[in-house]
Amino acid sequence: MRVTVSRKAHFNAAHRLYRKDWSDEKNNSVFGKCNNPNFHGHNYELVASVTGSINPDTGYVIDIKDLADIILEEVEKPFDHKNLNLDVPEFFELNPTAENIAVVIWNKIRKRLGADMDLEIVLYETPRNFVSYKGE
Repeated sequence: MRVTVSRKAHFNAAHRLYRKDWSDEKNNSVFGKCNNPNFHGHNYELVASVTGSINPDTGYVIDIKDLADIILEEVEKPFDHKNLNLDVPEFFELNPTAENIAVVIWNKIRKRLGADMDLEIVLYETPRNFVSYKGE
């Protein structure tokens, strides 16, 4: 029997969508207002869902406190109130789109989970725009 346990989290961050190898005109055409050279920000909402077997000793798939601590250490502390392009090493060369942010978060949390657990990340950039990633 496999059960999914989910934890919500929140962080605020600024970013700019652009490619250094493209002209200003092409960046503006593709990314529009998200290419603002002075950056822009979002109030991101994150849902991290871990699926696994229930441990017969504890009754847990994962201790929710442990999942909360992982999210705090791997996502909230490094991303909250940061400029993703300038302050977060994973995005120094990677365009911080919602899609790429979700994959980076998945990789950071995944390394902290047991091999027998599955992970899904749902990242809301706005209340109406969100992405999900379950791994490759």
